[in-house]
Amino acid sequence: MSSPTLHDLPALLGAWAARLPDAVAVDHWDFRTHSGGARTPMTWRAYDERARAVAAWLQRRVAPGEPVAILAGQTPDYLVAFLGALRAGVVAVPLFTPDLPGHADRLASSLRDCGARTVLTTQDNVDGVTAFLRANRLPDDRVICVDTLPAAIGPHFDPVRLDPDAVAYLQYTSGSTGNPRGVMVTHANVVANAQQAVTAYRAVQGTVTVSWLPLFHDMGLMLSVAAPLLNGLRTVLMDPLAFIERPERWLRALSANPGSISAAPSFAYAYCASRVNDWEKARLRLDGVLALIDGSEPVQENAIERFRAAFALCGLRPNVHRPSYGLAEATVFVTAADSPTVRSFDRAALAAGRAVEAGPDTAEPMRVVACGVPIGQRVEVVDPATRRPCPPGRVGEIWVSGPNVAAGYWGRPLETAAAFDNELDGDGRWLATGDLGVVVGDELHITGRIKDLIVVDGRNHYPHDVERTAETAHAAIRPRNAAAFAVTGPEGESAVVLAEWAKNAAEHDTDAVVAAVRAAVARRHGLPLRDVVLVPPDSLPRTSSGKISRAACRDRYLAGALDAVATA
Repeated sequence: MSSPTLHDLPALLGAWAARLPDAVAVDHWDFRTHSGGARTPMTWRAYDERARAVAAWLQRRVAPGEPVAILAGQTPDYLVAFLGALRAGVVAVPLFTPDLPGHADRLASSLRDCGARTVLTTQDNVDGVTAFLRANRLPDDRVICVDTLPAAIGPHFDPVRLDPDAVAYLQYTSGSTGNPRGVMVTHANVVANAQQAVTAYRAVQGTVTVSWLPLFHDMGLMLSVAAPLLNGLRTVLMDPLAFIERPERWLRALSANPGSISAAPSFAYAYCASRVNDWEKARLRLDGVLALIDGSEPVQENAIERFRAAFALCGLRPNVHRPSYGLAEATVFVTAADSPTVRSFDRAALAAGRAVEAGPDTAEPMRVVACGVPIGQRVEVVDPATRRPCPPGRVGEIWVSGPNVAAGYWGRPLETAAAFDNELDGDGRWLATGDLGVVVGDELHITGRIKDLIVVDGRNHYPHDVERTAETAHAAIRPRNAAAFAVTGPEGESAVVLAEWAKNAAEHDTDAVVAAVRAAVARRHGLPLRDVVLVPPDSLPRTSSGKISRAACRDRYLAGALDAVATA
């Protein structure tokens, strides 16, 4: 059965409801009340009818183009709210409930930024949502529980013609390098990127998407909503907390659904390898998994290798991992690899902006996972100073052009012009991503972010590279839980490392741990550290996607607001 040729997600939903009314569209695995996961299916017909009811309610209360926030849990109700908002011609703003730990300020900031006066939620969240809105002096007069809207109001919806170039939703950035901004994703953007994604990952009809990624994030939204709607795919949906509590649940869902595609950041693969025991592995059949996408920046080779080794006996194919690159400003996906390719580069040359592949005698090379080739779009590596394409093998800023590149930032015309309205050799509209990369062997390799670069004594240092060195300097440091950043003082720019103490670490001399970090970073990078701060487990600030926020870490450090175990 061929996919319908339509240009917006609500129309695709209606088409699949007409073609496959009684087929399951969403299979919700709910672990809140049942440790084994209570499974609730939603058919294409029910999906369409419930989204139409939401659209009918909104149509009589909200003007077209007005923002409508979604503050709901990770259930089919979230999908219904999102598609209902799009169908009504309003601007959906996918956010999260106020009980997400550590992100209340970001939620309030996002709501103020978008100016939403209407909030879609559910009965189990409405009290907390209303209290949060009132406490932050945000509008609370139009809060509706989408799970209480009767399907009978759906037929009263008057169809709206959706302009492909109109804003469909605002994708708020995670805030890893600053305050979150609302990326304006149009109806045409999301359909184009869904087409690029299903092509790259070969998501044909019969494929199943499995996801615990938050629906308020670009990758979660693409995996559980946009890509399934494009090709009529069934999606298995679970809550992020269900994965964190027991990562085996995610793998069990993959095992139970042959022909599955899923995605996760690098830390999740390493987390599975360390937390899933042999008894749980014995119940898994992972030979039917088609693709496991990893869009971390950068993708961590060690995480992939640990996952492969841990689940090889479960039938996991060695080439199932698909390292990728993307960002919200390009809807999500930009490049994808067919399988992991790791290249070793001379660390000093790479810091100087040249990708020189390491030879057998190169001491401590920097290993980088390739992120593949563009998916139906153009990618160039550009010299930020000259704004001209870099020669092969040179590191520069990644620029992207294609139908998936978003319209800009909500309410920020100057930032929009700087990021989105760039000309390259007199050609088109290019997005300057702020990410650094290099093309080697026709594949894009991500090396870092311009804003994150640590520049000391005229030399560039990639923070993630320094962080990996610090984390492996001593057994008392928790893996994948460090932040390296630059601070400016009277003597110029210098580097600081914050690192979390390992949860199960035995007693160690903190001075010895700090000394080990200093020595390792100095030896490998030639970088003297101004400060090394050890902090308790789970105390470093994170983005809502779980990544360490270097910007927030730097702010807390400068404000003296860290709960330090040791500093030196």
